[in-house]
Amino acid sequence: MNRLVKTFIFGLILGVLGTGALVWYVPAVDLHRERSLVSVQANGGNVEEFRINLPRDRIMVGLPNPDNSIPASLDWPGERALGDMQAEIFKIRDANDTVIGVGSRLASASEATGPFIEWALHLPARGSMYMKMGVTPSADGVRDGLLVAGTRDFLEMSGSLREQFVSEIDGNDGVQGRILLSAALVGSPGGTE
Repeated sequence: MNRLVKTFIFGLILGVLGTGALVWYVPAVDLHRERSLVSVQANGGNVEEFRINLPRDRIMVGLPNPDNSIPASLDWPGERALGDMQAEIFKIRDANDTVIGVGSRLASASEATGPFIEWALHLPARGSMYMKMGVTPSADGVRDGLLVAGTRDFLEMSGSLREQFVSEIDGNDGVQGRILLSAALVGSPGGTE
């Protein structure tokens, strides 16, 4: 082999080794994980509070009536394709008002598919939770639901979610209302907590 081919192969091998070392010591993605504000309960479970400040944490709203969609240019399929189903996407905040993830809420009152309300919360570097809620709220406006599935930190968990709308906010700061979500979770026997 001539000297040019040997130099090329040596350079190629050295480049692959150098790239591997660089990726090992300097990760391409380094997700920041906000400290979880979890309170431990006497039964061995934990409770974590999430907040959604309205209207500023509302990212998207898809409704059968396109005049009320957010953003206004959203091309929502409408009643013919989805019936009365509505979808909302929110920023999720912890009890310190720090944005820690995103959440989606799907709802329908259709008798054809059966009425439902579902939440999916995604907290980067922690995982996701999928909850099915009761359709009818209590007299004080609280709606309860159950954790159906989870990923990563929530994979071996079971528990409930409580949803409540609060209209009176201290120190308003442009917040017209707040959705409070309270997740009460316990680790499954044999799982990780």
